[in-house]
Amino acid sequence: MVNADKDQNDDNSGDKTGRWRDGLGAHADSFRHRLAHIDALPQMTLLGLLAGALAAGLMVLFRLAIDTPLVALLGGADFESLAPHWRLLLPLAGAVLIGLMLQALPEPQRQVSVPHVLSRLHGFQGRLPAANIAVQFIGGSLAQISGQSMGREGPAVHLGAGIASQLGQWLKLPNNSLRILVGCGVAAAISAAFTTPIAGVIFAMEVVLMEYTISGFIPVIMASVVGTGISKAVFEQSLHFAGIDSQLGSLWELPYIALGGVAVALAAGAFIKIHLWVLSLKRWPILLKATLAGLITGLLAMQWPQIMGNGYDTVLASGSGELGLIFLVSLVVVKIIATSVSSGAGLTGGIIGPILVIGACLGGALGQLGAHYSPTGSASVELYVLLGATAMMAAVLNAPLAALLAVLELSHNPDIIFPAMLMIVSACVITRLWFCDDGIFHAHLRQIGDDIDHTPSRQVLSRAGVRSVMSSRYQRCASVMPIAKAEQLLKYKPQWLLPDTEQALVMNAADLSRHLNEAKEEGDDNEVDLLAIPAQRLQTANIDQSSSLFEAKRQLDRGEAEALVVTKQNRQQTVTIGIITRDDISNFYG
Repeated sequence: MVNADKDQNDDNSGDKTGRWRDGLGAHADSFRHRLAHIDALPQMTLLGLLAGALAAGLMVLFRLAIDTPLVALLGGADFESLAPHWRLLLPLAGAVLIGLMLQALPEPQRQVSVPHVLSRLHGFQGRLPAANIAVQFIGGSLAQISGQSMGREGPAVHLGAGIASQLGQWLKLPNNSLRILVGCGVAAAISAAFTTPIAGVIFAMEVVLMEYTISGFIPVIMASVVGTGISKAVFEQSLHFAGIDSQLGSLWELPYIALGGVAVALAAGAFIKIHLWVLSLKRWPILLKATLAGLITGLLAMQWPQIMGNGYDTVLASGSGELGLIFLVSLVVVKIIATSVSSGAGLTGGIIGPILVIGACLGGALGQLGAHYSPTGSASVELYVLLGATAMMAAVLNAPLAALLAVLELSHNPDIIFPAMLMIVSACVITRLWFCDDGIFHAHLRQIGDDIDHTPSRQVLSRAGVRSVMSSRYQRCASVMPIAKAEQLLKYKPQWLLPDTEQALVMNAADLSRHLNEAKEEGDDNEVDLLAIPAQRLQTANIDQSSSLFEAKRQLDRGEAEALVVTKQNRQQTVTIGIITRDDISNFYG
């Protein structure tokens, strides 16, 4: 009797657990269904907060993984304190380790940094693999610890986007919301790296998502705020120009600033061309290319140790006048060579930080030249450092607005916007005209045969999921049935019928209704054959509920089907939840 009561209690407990799981699953399914719509702003904002926190947390771990060994290695000093032979051996050894790691991996897992994020976002619906995230974390840390002429911001973008993508995949979110989530991770990572929340948002929208929509902006802003807050709580801002003198010596200085933009464009063009040339050496083993890149960096660092690491101390030194004109120019040249070769060779660092250093040094040289030769007196050298860094970032990345807002947040001075805009326009126009029309990341992808499609139609259709436009008014039925059974079926007012046939078909229920009305007039009370009556029948194929409208359109364009049956996995069973046709997609787009 006791055992019977115990069994009954266990059954009740199991029933309650099952009901709880069913209820939770229903809420989760409803949440995903809402996210498939283009206006799911509250839900996406909540997800943006979670993605921002995860991205910033991972960025903190990444910074600690770099800073802790460097403090132990350098004792709080910088790479310039090392003896010349160590400045040669450290980058070489680090490059060899990175090369060995990459050589042991299959080709797809070697892809890291911003180009990989763009490729996965626009070609794989934002699904970033976990293996590549681990490679980026380890490889990016090794690159910084060994003093490669690369930055941590590119790896941060990949890590932020990757952890946000993993969150979306774990929650089984629809693909249209997954891409926004990737943008949230990017914004949080950039904001955490530079402590520049506005620039983080614009970088995510301008460079990664390549669109400006309210439904995308709000979640990305939330993620950027969270990323900045966590970064400020843990780290001090490592690069800032607060209190900079932003006054021009004279309006006659404006032509000189525009000419400085041309100089920046030449440096940006050289950087892009060298990067693409090294990238084109596809037949060279990755270990060989990485080793040569480390050797070049080490040899140059023996004379110019300032090229090692992120180089932010060099940016500040170039503005304070500590570095001479000839040294600044030579530093621009060697930094371009070391970083472009390293990035083209596939080392796992980033280029965002280094191009800021290159632009800052070039701006410092322009400032010193202006102060020396200008008859009216030049603005401060520090102003030109900031202008050069801004213009170089804008020209190389094809991100003028993100660069402009970054310089505003770093300087805390709106007066700098006026001259910065002029140099950015000059640098971007010349770079696009002479060297690269869409930035180094897109040129990188095009070089490896992975040119992304960001046409307006694709962007619009990628913002919504198939669940947002599908018709859930459908009924499964036998292909042959009595007329009475058919009339009973139509009482549910279905839009589509899925007859049980060998070939997957869907037909409009209105055609059956019309046939039944004609049969009544003729006094026909026999069976109805859905495959024999006059009707529009469409061949179907399955599409997963997480797919975007762009994926649905692409599947229809390939001729795989004339209509798509939207399905989901429910306890290891494939369940139909709706029907979507080309007309549904066209109506949405229209």
